[in-house]
Formats: sequence, structure tokens, C-alpha cells
Amino acid sequence: MIPQQNRLWWEREDLCYKDGNLVFSGNSVAGLINLTGTPAFFYSASRISQNLERLQKALSRLDSYQIYYAIKANRFAQILTHIKKTGLCGVDICSPNELLHAFSCGFKCREISYTAHAMTNDELKLLAGNPDVRLNCDSLSTIRRLGQFCSHRKIGIRVNPAMGVGYRDSETLRYSGDKTTKFGVYREQFEEALALAAKHGLIVDTIHFHTGCGYLNNQLSIFDEILEAAHWFTDKVKDLASVNLGGGLGVPHDADDVSLDLDAWVSVINKHYGGKGLTVCVEPGDYVVKDSGILALEVNTVERKQQTDFIGVNGGFNLAIEPAFYGLPCEPVVLEQKTDALKPVTIAGNINESLDIWKDNFPMPDQIREGDLLAFVNAGGYASSMLSNHCMRGQVSENIIF
Repeated sequence: MIPQQNRLWWEREDLCYKDGNLVFSGNSVAGLINLTGTPAFFYSASRISQNLERLQKALSRLDSYQIYYAIKANRFAQILTHIKKTGLCGVDICSPNELLHAFSCGFKCREISYTAHAMTNDELKLLAGNPDVRLNCDSLSTIRRLGQFCSHRKIGIRVNPAMGVGYRDSETLRYSGDKTTKFGVYREQFEEALALAAKHGLIVDTIHFHTGCGYLNNQLSIFDEILEAAHWFTDKVKDLASVNLGGGLGVPHDADDVSLDLDAWVSVINKHYGGKGLTVCVEPGDYVVKDSGILALEVNTVERKQQTDFIGVNGGFNLAIEPAFYGLPCEPVVLEQKTDALKPVTIAGNINESLDIWKDNFPMPDQIREGDLLAFVNAGGYASSMLSNHCMRGQVSENIIF
């Protein structure tokens, strides 16, 4: 066990310093990099299993539940086949290619929930041919056009309660709120959506809402208010069998963050849906994979410019977009624990854009040198899956540790 008083905020039993060296999932990170080079993602299969088991244990307090892992968080095939083997969840998908990818990794139609925006007719025809896929329609147009291709199918309707929740109350990470968004059916359209479904013989048995990303304990009161607002929709569905709460469960990103208390989270859910005979569905992405991954990069530039000390590394926001675009940091850590003093530095990526900054004014050991290696924690979700080849620097390996 790591003594609590000496533990850095991100350290745990499978990600910590041992004898001064960074160890991840039972392996020396330096040793892993010797095998792969950099840039490289490393994922821990055991951590993914632990996260799912923890979630399942908390949800078991509900009358009925179903977990769908959101594969847009990380679609690496070896992660998906591992998740399938655990038998702990299905998958949440949002495109035809994700559907085919889920099939190729062993998931069956009945284990898949499909929620997308601006769906094409070809997409709807594909889903009409796979009636056991759980389909959530997020617009009147989708309901109308789906009804032209199939009838007497059970569907969900994604609604927009005009309230959102996200990491540190970030507006960017809210999928609904005061500002009108593209997601879901609003109150003003809901009666029309139900009538349109009935006209085409579609049976609405699920209400779906996904209102934000990365919420933690401090946002549970807002989550409670969102579930309260959702009753307006659920009370109007006579064949209601399930409520899909979407995803958004977050993980800590720095020392000030308070972890999501799953028992408190489930208590909020139970307050609204306990004893009603409903299946509660959730679609976690980050919670399952984000802290299961690290990104290894090499320092190639150490230089002072005016009053700022820069550390340049061989990977940028094209490999992990969230720090630059969404304010969700990946904390950089050294591979060898150092005793020298810390100094504030700016860690910059190698993409020719001013946004390409990993960390600004961040304390790092004074003796970092060119050629040193860094690991960026919380790189398991929405990193490789959103990878781009901007500046033609998209080369990176993905590796899973079993």
C-alpha cells in the first residue's frame, strides 16, 4: 500500500512510484516505452474491469439496470473485446461504423444502444434491419423517417430538459442548458413526437437524456434537478419501460477535484426511479476508460523564452484534444521521482497552433532535460478516439496491458 500522506493525488495501487520509478498496471513505464517508443498510449485492462465492477456494484441497489459503455470514448478493438469478455455491459454507439465495429468485437444487437443526431436514411434503413438494437430518436425528423422504413418497433426518444451538468460547470461540456442545443426533443415538441411515433406504429418505451460530461460529486445537486425536470417527459409515456440517463460520469483531473461518490449518485437515481418498475440505463465512457490510460511522450525542447520556461514534447492536442479544447487536463508526470525543487513551466505540444498547450504555469522538477520521458495520466478516454493527423503528426501506438 502507498502511505496516504505521501501519495500524489493521481496515485493508486496500479499507477504509482515504486522505488522512485513510475509503475503502471504492474509494469515499469520506462520498460514499456523501451518496447514501443513514443508517442504511445498504454491501457490497463484490469483498471477497466475494476471501474465497471465498481459501477455495477453501485447500480445493483436499483430494481433493474443496464450499463452501455460509450465506445466513442475509446474504440480500440482490444479494449472492446476485453469489455465484451467481462460480460458487465453492452455498448452505446452513435454511427453505422460504430455499429459494425461493435459487431466485429462480439457484441450482439440486444447489447447495443444507438443514439445519434442528423441520421441519414441509409442509417435508418440499417437500423430497421436490426430491430433488436435499442434505438433512441433525438428529433421529429428521425421519428418520421424511421416510421417510413419500419413500424411496430420499440424506440426511445432522446429529450432535452433544458438543463445541463459538466466538469466544473463548464458550459462547453453541457449538452443541454439555457442555450438551445441540437440534442434531443424539447418540451414544446414532445407531444408532437409522441403523436408522430403513434402514427407510424412505433412504440415509445424509453426516455433518454444525456446532459453533460465529466460531472463529479459537487454537481450531484444539479444532476438531481435534471432528473426532477425529466419527470415532465416520463410521466407522459404510457408504455414506459426504461429511462436512459446517458453518460457524463467524470473522474478527477487535478488535486482539487472530489471523486464521484457512486453510492450518492445511485441514491439520487433511486430517489426518482426506485420502486417504479423501470430499468435504469447508463452510458458511461470516461468513467470506464479515462483513468485506465496514459500517454507517453518525450521531451525534446527545454528553453526559456522571456519570463517563461517551456518544455516541448513530441505530441500535441491532435493526440489528446480535451486539455486544449475542453479544459479537461491530462496531468504530466515524470518517470523517475525527483527530489529537486519544482518550478513553474509551460508544457507545449508539437502542433503549429497557439492552443497546443498541455499545461501552463505548472510545477515540474527543475532538472528536466531534453530526452526525458513524461507520462500524461487520464489519457484513456476521448484521446485516441478523437485523434487527428493535423500537421501530419498523428502517428502513435496503442497498447493494452492484460
